[in-house]
Amino acid sequence: MDVLGVVTARGGSKGVPRKNIRLLGGKPLLAWTAEAALSARSLTKVILSTDDEEIAAIGRAAHLEVPFMRPPELAQDRTPTLAVLQHAVGWVEAQGERYDAVCLLQPTSPLRTAATIDGCIAKLVETGADAVVTVLRVPAEHNPHWVYFASVDGDLHLATGETEPISRRQDLPPAYHREGSVYVTQRDVLIEQSSLYGARVIGYEVDASTSVNIDSLEDWARAESLVRPGA
Repeated sequence: MDVLGVVTARGGSKGVPRKNIRLLGGKPLLAWTAEAALSARSLTKVILSTDDEEIAAIGRAAHLEVPFMRPPELAQDRTPTLAVLQHAVGWVEAQGERYDAVCLLQPTSPLRTAATIDGCIAKLVETGADAVVTVLRVPAEHNPHWVYFASVDGDLHLATGETEPISRRQDLPPAYHREGSVYVTQRDVLIEQSSLYGARVIGYEVDASTSVNIDSLEDWARAESLVRPGA
């Protein structure tokens, strides 16, 4: 399977200004993702999609290809990731290249490894799923069988739609939430169905102790503690 890796890094950032080029553990945040992507055996090609010349320069220094500059209209706060990936695929296909799947890698998840990328792609190949995404196990107290929604009159209703909660923790089925460090999607699902997930999504569980998604300065502090233990 030929897989295109797309690292997405726009210039604008609200929670942590200029976070994609800010130094984490002594190197730009973007470089962490570049190293993992370029070390992954299953990625046929890796490109950087950015609207920012400084980010592009740092990407090139980290050995990422920057074949185009992303249009400003695809670098807004509310720009959906799907549109960014579709633009990248459209651009490379216009150059005569064709890939079976696309792997989204966001710099805000700097600690994902090449092994995780390869594991997700292997699972996509093995299962024939529309997409594989990294996930984390939901703690028991947040399991949908124990989670309630409140109606406008204050009545509680289980998230599962059942009338009674499962009584024993040991009987709760495992539940997961998106972790965000790796998304691998079949090309036709992304382009023809205009979806990052498709109808059949498979999860690839990762270790919560080394998972971080940087959206705030608190997240940044945790990432620093993980890359510089004891510092």
